[in-house]
Amino acid sequence: MKERSYSIGGYSANVADLLRWDRLHYWHPFTQMAEYEPLIFERAEGCELIDIEGRRYIDGVSSLWCNIHGHRHPRIDAAIAEQLERVAHVTALGASNPTTIVLAKKLVDLAPTGLEHVFFSDDGATAVEVALKMAFQYWRQSSPPRPEKTLYVAFAEAYHGDTLGAVSVGGVERFHGMFRPLLFECRRLPTPDSYRTPSGVRGEEVCQFYLDQLEAVLRAEHLRIAAVVIEPLIQAAAGMIFHPPGFLRGVRELTRRYDVFLIADEVAVGMGRTGRLFACEHEGVVPDFLCLAKGLTGGYLPLAATLTTARVWQAFLGTYAAGKTFFHGHTYTGNPLGAAAALATLRVFEEEKTLDRLPAKAARLAAHLERIRQLPHVGDVRQKGLIAAVELVRDPETKEPYPWEEKRGFLACRRARDFGVWLRPLGNVIVIMPPLSIELDQIDQIGKAVEEGVRFATSW
Repeated sequence: MKERSYSIGGYSANVADLLRWDRLHYWHPFTQMAEYEPLIFERAEGCELIDIEGRRYIDGVSSLWCNIHGHRHPRIDAAIAEQLERVAHVTALGASNPTTIVLAKKLVDLAPTGLEHVFFSDDGATAVEVALKMAFQYWRQSSPPRPEKTLYVAFAEAYHGDTLGAVSVGGVERFHGMFRPLLFECRRLPTPDSYRTPSGVRGEEVCQFYLDQLEAVLRAEHLRIAAVVIEPLIQAAAGMIFHPPGFLRGVRELTRRYDVFLIADEVAVGMGRTGRLFACEHEGVVPDFLCLAKGLTGGYLPLAATLTTARVWQAFLGTYAAGKTFFHGHTYTGNPLGAAAALATLRVFEEEKTLDRLPAKAARLAAHLERIRQLPHVGDVRQKGLIAAVELVRDPETKEPYPWEEKRGFLACRRARDFGVWLRPLGNVIVIMPPLSIELDQIDQIGKAVEEGVRFATSW
């Protein structure tokens, strides 16, 4: 059989070329290239990815947690094509465009009350970086100025992106340890983990235990602390670690009491993933900064947003000579194509009643997780909306983890591909985060694939 050839952007390549070039020239993120086995997706339809051999896989992790309404959604496709008829990009430095203006207004309308101003950037890390810099600059320009507030509080195993500011408040040692000499000072608190709880601390005490630790730091150093940075409800890249119920609300109360900003990083957990449009809504929390990306454009184009309050906005107003301007920006800040995709994504939420349809899907996934929970070496299953995780452990009684070098999660996900499901693990944790448009029969397929993956990965 003749090998398939492609014409891509006017250039020709066959399958062998693509496989070779992918190994040799394309340096993939978070991937050990010496061990990389190419998996090349050529097309996508709905919730399925199609590789260069024509095999179909359910996109069980929404192409890294960003695809919301499925691939090739006709409304989002049409919105981008329509925007291309106007302008693909115009700078946001001293200029604007209608599409991005309307998106800013729409986000303000949908966000928790009090978040009235939107700064656009490119991805989750830059959204967090914007919030960190705004908070830092605010305290120098507040009335009265408080330039001593330069310190940030964050949590162990937190992940906020890969720019140096975002890494400074991140806490995943395997990702960030190499870069420690480049990072700024941060107060790091233990991960508020609902699964691996502190010795002797149980039930409702867990939430208060972690809040007491935060309050001790705020009481001692609030005069120096600019902001607390948190992933609301779930620390995603840490392995989908769930916080105790009420923790987020308690953090908000403490930051208000000690006059410290709260930065909510909803890059992974926002845009409907938890069953609400924003995770903060579950506990009635309004942060000082709300960071969005990933699903904001439905997984189509890079666009991020940092929402903040009138209090913050006012501190940056003045004459040019006063030097209060936020001198920060990106070439593609507020890109009209991304904004068009984001507006279409929000419209699909309305038209397809996406959030109203989630409870039935979450319940179907929960039924599969309950069955998987009974398997040997499953230490915990966790779920909020259509975010779920299955954690593999050597000993479920002691919660002793498998050595990460054994790649148990990777093996489980590799096996799931044999059942037509594409997943990507976080260490020993199998992450399940399909598009919100997933159908019930596709959830059944994911459940079967995860079960078979767990059996395979823990069989030795």
